[in-house]
Parts: sequence; structure tokens; C-alpha cells
Amino acid sequence: MNEIQLLLSFVIGISLLLILILKTRIHTFPSLIISSAVIGLLSGLSPSETVSAISSGFGNTLANIGIVIGFGVMLGKILETSGAAEKMADTFVKYAGRGKENWALAFTGALVSIPVFCDSGFVILIPLAKSIAKKSKFAFVTLGISLAVGLVVTHHNVPPTPGPLGVAGIFNIDMGLMILSGIFLSIPVIIFMVIYLTYLSKNIEIQIKEPLIQEIKEKPKPNTFLSFLPIILPITLIILKTIGDALKLSGIIKDIFDFIGNPIIAILIGLLITLFGLSRNLSLYETRKCLEESLSSAGIIILITGAGGSLGNVIKASGTGAFIADFLISISIPAIILPFLVATVIRFAQGSGTVAMITSASIISPMMPHLYLNPIIAGLSCCVGSMFFSYFNDSYFWVVTKFTGLSVKDGIRFWSITTTIGWAVGFVILLIVNMFL
Repeated sequence: MNEIQLLLSFVIGISLLLILILKTRIHTFPSLIISSAVIGLLSGLSPSETVSAISSGFGNTLANIGIVIGFGVMLGKILETSGAAEKMADTFVKYAGRGKENWALAFTGALVSIPVFCDSGFVILIPLAKSIAKKSKFAFVTLGISLAVGLVVTHHNVPPTPGPLGVAGIFNIDMGLMILSGIFLSIPVIIFMVIYLTYLSKNIEIQIKEPLIQEIKEKPKPNTFLSFLPIILPITLIILKTIGDALKLSGIIKDIFDFIGNPIIAILIGLLITLFGLSRNLSLYETRKCLEESLSSAGIIILITGAGGSLGNVIKASGTGAFIADFLISISIPAIILPFLVATVIRFAQGSGTVAMITSASIISPMMPHLYLNPIIAGLSCCVGSMFFSYFNDSYFWVVTKFTGLSVKDGIRFWSITTTIGWAVGFVILLIVNMFL
């Protein structure tokens, strides 16, 4: 196979993908399929081979994570609607104590955003930040952005949030290891981001417009145990399966762990807890409407994730991935930089962290056998890279600034720079960990 042909097919295909996403009305899902077809045909695959690679890549990717994404989004929607997310926030603030409200809200956001989309979680919890600001030493903006920080970090790094879940599926990473690794990475990232934010708010005058916010409307909330259980239990079951595999358990205990710790079953258990334990304050109609709305969101993510699998499979089938990996190794570029850099560029270009990490993982995964890079490090590099400089093309930038009353200028200082600090800290941590793997 002509090496120049392989390189050109890759460059043309990825360039076309960016143009389609950024400059046309074509959605990300068909854009990924079109790019896959172009790379396959230009690299020398026959039309039938190209279509086969697209289909098998799509199916194989969703076979692992499609159901989990659907269940996870449904679970998150019930947590959001039932008041469980607000109850978790109340609990964190209560036990954190006075003077630590910014940390309480940051880690509330971190937990809530594991199953709940960060945009939704922020809108739900920001009235609580406003009410806490009236009774604490912290300005409302500091508390609001602290909440946004926790939400965005786990949204980018911890399954079953759809983005990192898709990355884990594409790289075929054990879900328990991905969850544990994402949590351990997220904690120091959140700490650095909140420290920077607290320092900034004390030393810079803030221009605040009227926040787009309403006071909290009191409504019945579930008890604390039921509020936390749908998140804690599935994660615990998945991690137990990972521990069981590491200990090489056998017999009936292994069978039990393999079943209840499978992400599909674990997340389903969490979903059933929300349906029978948290939806008591909702009518049957409200519950069904809630689930239907969640599935419309899940459908888009599932299609994008599957299309990302198609792209990766075409790159692999054509031999393009192996060639590019060998070329990059020959010019001594550290392998860990590649997924991080690709995700960063795509994030900055089009704004969506989920699209950035899934696209980056799809491009890099066919190169993995030749890069000698730990899959977890590669996956988290995609996730961390997608946190880079949230600004005008990121919908979450506008949610955060409008609901906190920040001007665009202060939004960049308080939000865009803060996310970039998280991006940098996360990558430094990955570099250090990678030295010992």
C-alpha cells in the first residue's frame, strides 16, 4: 500500500470531518460516517470493504456500551426531576460546615454529574448556590462557578457519563478501572480549579449582571439514603467486579460478581431504584415523559458513539492507523501526547467535550497496538484534552455565565481559564502516572 496514499486519505478524511462539523449544517453523526467512507475509499479499501468496516465498527462499539448509555441517561433524568440531586447538595453543604461551602458545592457537582448532564445539573442546583451565598462568606459567583467546576470535571472523566463511557468502550477499557481512574484524576483537578477560583474571586473585581435565576421552589425531596443510592450502588457493583477479576475469583462468587457488576446490570439496578424509590413524587405521566425526554438525548449520544466506532474501525481496517502510529514513533513524539492533543484541537474547534473525546478516541484507538500506551492513560488523555478552554462555542459556557450573571469578559477569566487550568493539571497528572506504567 502506498504510504503517501494512506497519509493523504487520513488528512483529507479528518479535515473533511472538521469542515462538515464546523462549517456546514450536517450533524456530527453523518459527518463521522461520511469521513469514515472517504478515508476507507481513498486508502484503497473497496466500496464493500468500506461499508463493512463502517457497519462492524458501529455495531461492535454499541454492543459494549449502547444499553449502558441509555440506562445511565434515564437514571440521571429521574435523579434530576425527583429532587435527589438537590438533596445530595443539601447533604454535602450540611456536613462540610461553615466556610467550606465552595468545596461542598464543587464535590456535590462532581457526584451529581456522574449520571446527570452537567448543563442540567447546574440549572437544578444553582438556586441552592444563591441561597447559600446569602448565609456564607462567599460571593454567589464563587459558589456558582465552584458548582460548575465539579459538574464539568466528572462529566468529562467518570463513566457512566456518556462521553467517558464512550471512550472506555472504544478503547475496550474495564469499566470499573475507568471509573476508579476517572475519580482519582478528578479529585486533584477539582482541588486546583477551586483554589484558583477562590483566589481569583478575592483579587479581581467582578462585573455581575442580573443572574438568569429563580429562587428555589420548595418541593418534597427524597431521603438522603435513596438520593445517593442510585449512584453509589452501581459504581460499587462495577468496582467489585473489577476487584474480583483482579483477585482471580472463581466459582459461584465470580459468577455473581460478573453478573451484578456488569455495567448493564449495575446501571439497570440503579435505574430501578430511581423508578421505585425516587419517583413517588411524580405521577405516572410525569415519569414516562421524563424517561422519554432522556431517551431522546441518549439517542444522539449513542449514534455519535457508534459512528466514532465506525471511523476507528475504518482507520484500522485500511492500515492507516498502524502507518501513522509507526510514523509518529519514528519522529519520537511521546505517545501520550497524541490523544490529548487531538481531543484538545477538536474541543477548541467545535466546543463539545463529548464529541471531542469520542472523536479523539476513535482516531487513536486503531494506533494503540503500535503506540505501547496504557489504554486507561490513552482514554483519560482524550477525556482531559476535551476540557480545554470552554468558551463561546461551548453551550455550557453560556449556561454558566448567564446563570451567574457574569459578563463575557469575566466569564472568560472565571470559567474559560478555570477549565484550562483543569485541563493542564489533569495532563500533568497523567504524565506523572504514565512514567510508572
